Amino acid sequence: MTSTAATKAELFRAMHHGGTPLVLPNAWDPVSARLVAEAGFPAVATSSGAVARVLGYDDGQLTPADEMFTAVARIARAVDVPVTADMEAGYRLPAKEFAERLLETGAVGCNLEDSVDDVLTDPAKQADYLAEVRATAGADLVINARIDNFVVGGAGDVADAVRRGREYRRAGVDCTYPILAPLDVLPELIAGIGGPVNAHAAPGGPTPAELAAAGAIRISYGTSVHKHLMTSLRELLPTLG
Repeated sequence: MTSTAATKAELFRAMHHGGTPLVLPNAWDPVSARLVAEAGFPAVATSSGAVARVLGYDDGQLTPADEMFTAVARIARAVDVPVTADMEAGYRLPAKEFAERLLETGAVGCNLEDSVDDVLTDPAKQADYLAEVRATAGADLVINARIDNFVVGGAGDVADAVRRGREYRRAGVDCTYPILAPLDVLPELIAGIGGPVNAHAAPGGPTPAELAAAGAIRISYGTSVHKHLMTSLRELLPTLG
């Protein structure tokens, strides 16, 4: 990793420990990434679901790894701010290879989720994977460990989400992400897991202000911005004929 990229990684890591929550509207290509950066956001996060759909695939690790890494590299080259990549569950790559290839793209962070094919991964196995990514990347990658209890298996198990988060923190991640956790359980999750916690916002809510009030330090939008814009396009098209 170049000294510039290493500096970006440290800058991005520090954003998780300031007094102001880090808000990340997720991008999917160089154009959307530039718009996010030009709007004054200090970093760009990609959305794996949105990137997949732009490339002609669907979410759920259906994008070939080579295509996803290439897409991330294009986004990283397009902006001067740090880029963190949503990389699903690592595309079934060994942890060392995954980390090395991601660093080659110029990204300085990643999301890694703990479910595959709508089944939660064993937390010990996931922690081992995260620990190997950390060992390979060192401080050059800011790792956000997604916790999927609230998207897999119904209403979600708060106690299990806390256990998973604590185990992933022991593996060396920088932040945990109980995606789609209800607003009213976020304080319990944050208190139980400790460390920086990412929460999920959407154009229709919950809002960054609500999530920050619940204790989230990192707030991202996932696929919701892309979905919002595609809905607007669908509504626009009949008026253009």
